Amino acid sequence: MPDLPRRKAEFFKSLGHPLRVRVLELLSERERTVSELLEEVEVEQPNLSQQLGILRRASLVSTRREGALVVYSLADPRMSQLLAIARQLLLDAAIAAQDELQHA
Repeated sequence: MPDLPRRKAEFFKSLGHPLRVRVLELLSERERTVSELLEEVEVEQPNLSQQLGILRRASLVSTRREGALVVYSLADPRMSQLLAIARQLLLDAAIAAQDELQHA
């Protein structure tokens, strides 16, 4: 699959915004409506909608309607694991850097 490196780069690019990562973290906990997401992320609705659109086009989130409400969820539950691994990698790197400074 010679196209795989490009596809991986596009996948990670879709994660390349703090608001998108935060939304995915929230959706890792449970599905949420747009209103619920707005309460949690404290950004303007157009900004959130733009980022949700990017996540939808990247097939990272799914939507369904409940009457007038749009409910978002992770398209693949493994995204929760990916976010947890990334968090642990960053924490481990921060601890290692702190240890290096203390022992220098």
